[in-house]
Amino acid sequence: MCRKILLPLLALSFSVGSRAAAQDYVDVLTFEASAATGRLTGWTGGPPTTLHLDSTVVHSGSYAGRLTRDAESENDFSVVALSLPVEFSGQTVELRGWLRTEAVVGGFAGLWLRQDGPAGTLGLDNMQGRNLSGTTDWTRYSVTLALHASARRLVMGALLSGEGTLWVDDLELLVDGAPAAAALRSERTPTAVELDTEFDEGSGIADADPTPLQVENLELLAKVWGFVKYHHPEVTAGQLNWDYELFGVLPRVLDARDRSSAVRALTEWLDAVGEPEACTRCASPPEDVHPPAPIDWIHDTEALGGELSARLTSIHRNRPSRIEQHYVTHNPNVGNPDFSSEDTYADQSLPDAGYRLLALFRWWNIIEYWFPYRDQLDDDWESVLAEYIPRMMTVGSPEAYQLAMMEVIARVDDTHANLWSSLAVRPPVGDAQLPVVARFIEGRAVVTGYAHDELGPATGLGVGDVIETLDGEPVDSLVRAWNPYYAASNEPTRLRDMGRQLTRGPEGPVTVTGRRADGSFELVAQRFPLEELDTGAGRTHDLPGEAFQRLTSEVAYLKLSSVVAAEAAEYVRQAQGTDVLVIDIRNYPSEFVVFALGQHLVVELTDFARFTRGDASNPGAFVWGPVASLTPREPRYQGKVVVLVDEVSVSQSEYTTMAFRSAPNVTVVGSTTAGADGNISPVPLPGGLRGMISGIGVFYPDRSPTQRIGILPDLVVEPTLAGVREGRDEVLEAAVSHALGRPWSLPEEGGPGR
Repeated sequence: MCRKILLPLLALSFSVGSRAAAQDYVDVLTFEASAATGRLTGWTGGPPTTLHLDSTVVHSGSYAGRLTRDAESENDFSVVALSLPVEFSGQTVELRGWLRTEAVVGGFAGLWLRQDGPAGTLGLDNMQGRNLSGTTDWTRYSVTLALHASARRLVMGALLSGEGTLWVDDLELLVDGAPAAAALRSERTPTAVELDTEFDEGSGIADADPTPLQVENLELLAKVWGFVKYHHPEVTAGQLNWDYELFGVLPRVLDARDRSSAVRALTEWLDAVGEPEACTRCASPPEDVHPPAPIDWIHDTEALGGELSARLTSIHRNRPSRIEQHYVTHNPNVGNPDFSSEDTYADQSLPDAGYRLLALFRWWNIIEYWFPYRDQLDDDWESVLAEYIPRMMTVGSPEAYQLAMMEVIARVDDTHANLWSSLAVRPPVGDAQLPVVARFIEGRAVVTGYAHDELGPATGLGVGDVIETLDGEPVDSLVRAWNPYYAASNEPTRLRDMGRQLTRGPEGPVTVTGRRADGSFELVAQRFPLEELDTGAGRTHDLPGEAFQRLTSEVAYLKLSSVVAAEAAEYVRQAQGTDVLVIDIRNYPSEFVVFALGQHLVVELTDFARFTRGDASNPGAFVWGPVASLTPREPRYQGKVVVLVDEVSVSQSEYTTMAFRSAPNVTVVGSTTAGADGNISPVPLPGGLRGMISGIGVFYPDRSPTQRIGILPDLVVEPTLAGVREGRDEVLEAAVSHALGRPWSLPEEGGPGR
């Protein structure tokens, strides 16, 4: 039966505070609540030894908070935190207060404000970009966030990273510019989803090895549950806790003696949910879509039976033209889906079998209805669902559950789509690594640099060494074993990520064998804790030094890993007079410069991309949007432009390359990029896990795809083992040589990024 909860009949409300409580938190924010105890009162945070109440250095009143760190302090930063429920309505929320610093080095100080919803963090500002350091007198600062409709809690305070001292005092919490206390709601009507607590303590579904019939029936349940979730007005309006509805019908489907019994159970369940009222302004399928909605199966009376098919068809026919989806919204302007209303059930380290099925069903249906590249999957998506239902019902540990979800997510073939919350369980497991950089070149794992200037060379491994085995395990075998856990749009990107993790493991010695220019080698090297290493080494393949450089009188060079958008016109002015401008995007841009720099490369209005976005009224259908264009602006670079890309060029790097290559006299040089474009959308999953997908489709103006394919260079040049050993940047050299029409090499003082 349907477990519908009717708010008007229950007439309940949650008390969320009083004016007295409001005054309490006001006193905490000013640190005057500490007067009665002589210690920090109302605040949490840590490390404890770095947090203090100060009665000497204050902005006003009797007390201020103080954070003090030195070289011996625990962790990388210290924080004081206050957590409050969202008890108010408004458009913006602001934390304002006074800070004073003394000798802050190696980090920064700041206020911070975070809002959390059912699925986790919805927004955060910690002032890191303002780089507050050194010594400053009392100064007023503020951080502001747009107040999210699904926000349930605010967490705020002050933080200090590095070393030094930070004082904080006279904090204020404002909503739409007025004190939050004045915006308090004395009561808040709970949603139907919040009122439904039947399965808070567990789904009631026990671990079991399902029969083939049960797997088949559960597969049907997953499809029906997902379809109704995004189409039935009771569910899209948030009038039913659809997760708990799943748990309510699961036992009947599991106990079904045959297919017809399972179909009957689903039909009766939907009867209890209720047939939607006939819509007055019904939605109609859009004409220009890619891909269309995957709903043909609901008309298959042979597979579903006449009654169940009729229920689903009625739900689809009577969807209104403007659906407000409870479990998914679309971000303004961009249009990528927002799944923040989904609950993570974070208190369950190992969710029970029902919750694990929920994780699989949620992910499967998000891909089915909200992933713009559904048509580009290698595997039949329904077969993936059937394959992992038994896995979800039998995993025996939190790690096994996370690895199973990691495998499912990797089957989406999207570099953005990973189980980002659980990379610690992805093989190879360990919190230490050899202090070297490894990159797959010519199909082999090659040392291309060091993650520590002293520890790296001390291993005995040299640049250009090929690693063949680690503790007796061939690298080729390791790659095959790890392959299912590495989400990637294409093979170069998968190998990129494996190369970064290749030498990870427990701290201590590891035996390495391989080949170098003068023959084979075997040595024992030491893995060091990750915190002692530069784990970012090798993540870009650009040149060291400033963002803009004149490599020779003929060649200007600009790397986007440290580009400043406001300086775009100045970069072009400095490049004038050269024959070639190299724009190196073998990295991730430090700032968004698609238009700021691209406008100086084109001579007329130039289209370079177009997008698709999900249609809330037609879940699973993606409609074409307008094209993105560059508008010319002076100064314009007069010479030839070469853009460098490779497997580290991902997402914004690829979008930037699409824009620049649309200009005349631009040649893209390098190798296949990561093949994942489009604004990302986090996906909350039971057990406090977090996946992610590319949320919008990105295509060329002629609608040809980029996803999985990546940016295909005009001139393909890949690094060689010989080039690495010689210390050459072969991609850069080939690009400039092509542009000049004659051989060119990087001057001696230059050198490739490692």
